[in-house]
Amino acid sequence: MDPAFWTALLLSFQVALLASLLLLLLGVPLAWVLAFRAFPGKVLVESLFLLPLVLPPTVLGFYLLLFLGSDGPLFRLLGVSLAFRFEGLVLASLVFSLPFALTAYREAFLALDPNLLEVARTLGAPRARILARVVLPLVWPGLLSGTLLAFAKILGEFGVLLMVGGSIPGKTQVVSVYLYDLVQALRFAEAMRASLVLLALSFLLISGVRLLERRWRTWRSTTG
Repeated sequence: MDPAFWTALLLSFQVALLASLLLLLLGVPLAWVLAFRAFPGKVLVESLFLLPLVLPPTVLGFYLLLFLGSDGPLFRLLGVSLAFRFEGLVLASLVFSLPFALTAYREAFLALDPNLLEVARTLGAPRARILARVVLPLVWPGLLSGTLLAFAKILGEFGVLLMVGGSIPGKTQVVSVYLYDLVQALRFAEAMRASLVLLALSFLLISGVRLLERRWRTWRSTTG
């Protein structure tokens, strides 16, 4: 196998791992708010966060490129451009994978028995203890399932990452873009070997997600 493949695969794992951790930090509180809080414009806010589900990846990537580029608002505000950089790949991955994780997180919270939360509140437990002792032990399969799904989505994403990062070997060439470059160069034998590795990884990831979802459904049936 071409060493460039392993370099691209490692970069993809790094991007996916960091973006997935950020999803947990940002997506879990956001999912909690969307699940249990009512506020003006909630439907518009939900639609905005879920927009990457239906927006063509190249369109999303184009807007992100404009935002992250040297002429974009980020550069005018902070004096830094994240286009064609590792940080830009992570930010782009966070944006386009947020709806997948957010939907799973929100469903995990909605599956909670509200009576458990109410009992914990009436006993005078502080919010931090309720979260640590009641909520997280019950919803962690749903949170982990959503995070793994987002991780797999990031690992295989092409359009958004190509628009934002281009194809700079060792810097922004993720494994999906590397595979595209092989096909463009008519190196089909190498593309086949790379595709088989990615197929195996994808199968393992989706199997893990399904096992977690089965455990979560079992818990919902026993607690419901």
